[in-house]
Amino acid sequence: MPDVPRFDPEPRTPRKRVPAGAVDCHMHVFGPAGRYPWSPARGYTPPEALLEDYAVVQERLGLERVVVVQPSVYGTDNRCTGDAVVRLGADKARGVAVLAAEVDEAELARLHEAGFRGARFNLISPGGVPFAGVGRLAEKIAAHGWHLQFFAGHAVVLDHAERLAALPVELVFDHFGPLDPSAGPDQPAMRALLDLLERGRSWVKISGAYRVDHGPAPWPAAKPFAERLLKEAPERLVWGTDWPHPGPAGPMPNDGDLLDALWDWCRDETLYRKVLVDNPARLYGFA
Repeated sequence: MPDVPRFDPEPRTPRKRVPAGAVDCHMHVFGPAGRYPWSPARGYTPPEALLEDYAVVQERLGLERVVVVQPSVYGTDNRCTGDAVVRLGADKARGVAVLAAEVDEAELARLHEAGFRGARFNLISPGGVPFAGVGRLAEKIAAHGWHLQFFAGHAVVLDHAERLAALPVELVFDHFGPLDPSAGPDQPAMRALLDLLERGRSWVKISGAYRVDHGPAPWPAAKPFAERLLKEAPERLVWGTDWPHPGPAGPMPNDGDLLDALWDWCRDETLYRKVLVDNPARLYGFA
C-alpha cells in the first residue's frame, strides 16, 4: 500500500490578505495513528497531519473557520474528524462525514450535535461508500439540513445529473467538480455541472488546483476552469486548501501559493469575499 508525501510545514504568507471570517472549506486531519486506526480498505497510508500542524496553516493564511472533511483512509469511522471539529469549536468548524446508507438516526443526531453538516461520497479513492446508496442516505440526512458531497469523475454529472438534481438535499462537488482536466472548460461535463449550479441547490469547491494541473504553482491549466466557474456561478463557489494534500500527482503544493492562485482567479474584492466568506457562511451555517 503506497505512502504519500508529507505536507510542506512552512506555508507562505499569501500576497493578498483574506477578509475577516474567511473559511477553509476543505481540509483533513490524519492521526495520531495510535488513536485512530486506518481502514484496511484504504488506498494509501498518509503521514500524520495533526490539528496542531494545521494551526500553522490557519495562522499564516489568516483563515478563521474550517470545514474538516472525512478522508477515505478512515472509512466510515468518523472519530478523528469529529474530534477535530469539537476541538476547533462550534463557532469555528463544521464536519463532513462518510456514512453508509444504513446509518441510523441516533448516529446522525450525534454527528449533527458535534458539528457535522454533510456526508461525502468519494468515488475516486478506495475505501469510500458505494454510490448505489446515494438516494437512501440523502433521505436520511435531509431531515438535518445536511448536504451530499462528491469527489467523483466527470461521468457522475454526465450520467446522473437528473438523478442528483432530484435528491432532497443540496450537493457539493469537490476540487473543481467532476470535470475532465484534459478536456478544457467547454467540455460537456462543465455544461452539466453549470446546469446543476443554475438550479440553485449545488456548489463547487474551487480547491485542489494541482489536481487539474499536475505542474508547479500557479497551476495555469486550472485557471480557465476557475474563471469559467467564477464568471457563471459566483454565488455557488467555495474554496479550500485540501491540506495536507494527500497524494498530489505533481509537486507538493504550498498553501500560500494556493491562496495566491485564488486571488489571481478572482482579481476582485467582492468576488474574493463571496468565495471565502459569504458563500461558506450560507452553505455551512456559520453566523
